[in-house]
Amino acid sequence: MSQACSISTHRVYGLQRVCQQWGFPRSTVYAKRKGAVVAEPGREAPRRRGPLGPCADGLLVDHIRRVLVETPFHGEGYRKMWAKLRVEGLRTSKERVRRLMGAHQLQAPGRVGQARGPKAHDGVIITDQPEVMWGTDATTTLTVKEGQAFVFVAVDHCNFECLGLHASAKGNRFEALEPLRQGVREQFGGYTQGIAVGLKIRHDHGSAYLADDFQQELKFLGMESSPSFVREPQGNGCAERFIRLLKENLLWVRSFETIEELRLALLEFKHTYNTQWLLERHGYQTPVQVRKEKQASRLAEAAG
Repeated sequence: MSQACSISTHRVYGLQRVCQQWGFPRSTVYAKRKGAVVAEPGREAPRRRGPLGPCADGLLVDHIRRVLVETPFHGEGYRKMWAKLRVEGLRTSKERVRRLMGAHQLQAPGRVGQARGPKAHDGVIITDQPEVMWGTDATTTLTVKEGQAFVFVAVDHCNFECLGLHASAKGNRFEALEPLRQGVREQFGGYTQGIAVGLKIRHDHGSAYLADDFQQELKFLGMESSPSFVREPQGNGCAERFIRLLKENLLWVRSFETIEELRLALLEFKHTYNTQWLLERHGYQTPVQVRKEKQASRLAEAAG
């Protein structure tokens, strides 16, 4: 149609204008054209030029299926699959992994975003070094025998390391402090006055986090309270993203008889996540590897 001459104007209009008038995506037209190419009798069907890679498509799909079975996480996409294959010596392109995972229904489903206007929290909350800002938040889940349980988390904004996980029957200010206490003891080697001077704690406006006891504990440790904007959960995005990951890989896929069983499972998940979860932003390293790299860099700078 785009090559036809208009009867009224005697002009030929391009594909872009024709698709705009019809409300039809050009990508579909191109895909149909590409799919219409067939091989001549007795000849191999045309395929993309270039090197084949470490193995044929069928064998590579088998490797992808195997890695998906072995991974302890759910919802990992083609980028992390590509990185894990490279670690095993199977060096291929991201686009090829994406194409094969999509063709065999192995790709994790994604959420469709919505257009949003300017935000009050515009800026960067990700830090360049650990122990600059920690994020904390809470969610709930159900246990079989004891009903609702509150789950509290703490995450570093630099390497996205899980610093603390805690479950309790109550969601008060004292329970909300437990993940931070875990992180302080592990990262600072103690729990004394002023031990974490300069560390900012990002939290929302929940009653547990605005309570005097919670705020006084932060001051005792030398921390600085850094509340996110009201009704702007993106301002506490690191903790929010970790809670989503926690739900998809533990809270929504397992059931727990008691809160104590849940608490122990959270501690186990914390270790698995910190040592095996890959961070694309940090070159597909784990949170623990990123921390060691940052610490080595600081030591080298201090020595130089």
